[in-house]
Amino acid sequence: MPKVVRLEAAEYVPPYKLKLRFDDGRESLVDFAAFLSQSRNPAIQAYHDRKRFRKFTLEAGFLHWNDFDLVFPMADLYAGKIS
Repeated sequence: MPKVVRLEAAEYVPPYKLKLRFDDGRESLVDFAAFLSQSRNPAIQAYHDRKRFRKFTLEAGFLHWNDFDLVFPMADLYAGKIS
């Protein structure tokens, strides 16, 4: 059974990246720019506003944006690449 990992820290890196640290010590730098640019969903497009993008929190080891406006699989965040 694979180990379940959780986020311990997330740091904003301009313009649309997050440096993530997981509870097993792994670090990933995830670039969200392509995802934001390709989405046609207005709720996601709103996160082109950098102030809004930066208002993420970590809750119980997971990234959280405004009632889960943005949600990403932990495996993708761990790998450092989202689609």
